[in-house]
Amino acid sequence: MQEIAFGRTGRMTTRLGFGAWAIGGTWGEVSLDDAKASLHAALDAGMTFIDTADVYGDGRSERIIREVLAERSGPKPFVATKAGRRLSPHVPEAYTGAALEGFIDRSLTNLGAERLDLVQLHCPPTPVYTDPEVFAALDAIKAKGKIADYGVSVETVAEARAAILMPGVVSVQIIYNLFRMKPADQFFPEARARNVAVIARVPLASGLLTGKMTRDSQFAPDDHRSFNRNGEAFDKGETFSGVPFDVALAAVEELRALVPEGATMAAFALRWILMEAAVTVVIPGAKTAAQAKANALAADLAPLKGDVMAAAREIYARLVAPHVQHLW
Repeated sequence: MQEIAFGRTGRMTTRLGFGAWAIGGTWGEVSLDDAKASLHAALDAGMTFIDTADVYGDGRSERIIREVLAERSGPKPFVATKAGRRLSPHVPEAYTGAALEGFIDRSLTNLGAERLDLVQLHCPPTPVYTDPEVFAALDAIKAKGKIADYGVSVETVAEARAAILMPGVVSVQIIYNLFRMKPADQFFPEARARNVAVIARVPLASGLLTGKMTRDSQFAPDDHRSFNRNGEAFDKGETFSGVPFDVALAAVEELRALVPEGATMAAFALRWILMEAAVTVVIPGAKTAAQAKANALAADLAPLKGDVMAAAREIYARLVAPHVQHLW
């Protein structure tokens, strides 16, 4: 797999990584065996980047990562986690140094690590991204040796643009896929200019861009695709990228014609993201080993041609953008 520098951290990572939300929770039942097998398969395929968070299954995702890494020899992958969403109430003034250090200490235990490779503020309230005291607290925690670097996970392009003005922010995680193209126009050039790493999340639009869903698709009650379509639990953009389900299905049908012969739609969707030079790593999730192996196939696809890229953008502009462009 192709490797790339992770911004200005001095670390390298493969451009395809593993998103560990699904093995933690809110994606329906995932057995411990399946969760571990999916991560093993991703690492066996050559991926060297894992993204998780302390709230994924209340630490389950982090603990599974610890168990899997303990079972493997050789160099350890780059593990990025997140902090902040355990706050209750989740308000700007709750983002204190003491609170963040407590979350980091918990993640250190969950991951069995002496130092965290990367901690990301986990989609905090918008004012946090411009609060110098929050970032000073992270600098202090870094000085203690508990974290190597820190970044942010954002919902909106405006939040991303604000966050990278903070000198210590080395990375931004943002939704970017065939159904969410705004970051390429309004954020990626600035990220590249500042040598800030970009982590592209929700790359398959919660599974829509696998091309396997239909109007009759059903989801478990504890799957966010059942309970968060309108933002009932968290930002609705995290579920199906915020695109109405019927609109997304129509767009998927048009995108099928662009998929290279012999490729899956999922691999095509991931390869489309990797065509953007500003994207450092893309983090599809997987609930099974088979899904992880299928995601890895994107690394083998040839670069997409210009007419294909243009056609994808036209489909987005015509069908999807009216529903998402103004919101995030």
